[in-house]
Amino acid sequence: MNTPIHPPEVLYKDNDLIAVNKAPNLLTVPGRGPDKQDCLFNRILTNFPDSRVVHRLDMATSGIVLFPQSQQALSLLSRKFQERQVSKHYIAVVDGIVQQDNGTIEQPLICDWPNRPKQKVCYESGKPAKTLFQVLHRDHKNATSRLLLTPITGRSHQLRVHCEFIGHPILGDYFYGTPHSQNSSNRLLLHAQRISFEHPIFNVTVTITAPSPF
Repeated sequence: MNTPIHPPEVLYKDNDLIAVNKAPNLLTVPGRGPDKQDCLFNRILTNFPDSRVVHRLDMATSGIVLFPQSQQALSLLSRKFQERQVSKHYIAVVDGIVQQDNGTIEQPLICDWPNRPKQKVCYESGKPAKTLFQVLHRDHKNATSRLLLTPITGRSHQLRVHCEFIGHPILGDYFYGTPHSQNSSNRLLLHAQRISFEHPIFNVTVTITAPSPF
């Protein structure tokens, strides 16, 4: 018996743009092969056939994804992403007690080619990557920390690698971290909770939120 596929939760909608809440362990766009065609993009095309892809989340990450509904909106919003005019905030639960209340992680990243799609820190040829973090809660009983992560750049797996780099891998991350952190959750505890940007068509600021499910 097939598991029913539920339509994604629509968080925001107008004639030029929709925002939906992606479930964890779901591709944002199709991958290679027939077994990788079920994805967020294909699911929303049923009700929003004019949707276009402007950004994506890792398969394991949940949270807000934007889909422009016109070519004009796509072009203008793509430029905003490229010029870092889109503010994004993530919630993560990481292994260990983070001592600093807040800080900045700046480590250049590059694809770990023999182990792709994994990424790695590389000072010779990595691209600049910057993440801000703030501790929201320290759980001393379970030795975990809840963080607010703000990526300034948008490198692949950036938040995951940066958290691992400072010695606090995100729980449930099957690519990075230790066996303990990888087995501490049945999903990656990383969620795109908030996004804010100037609407690509109207001169107004749009802020969309999706509360963390963990």
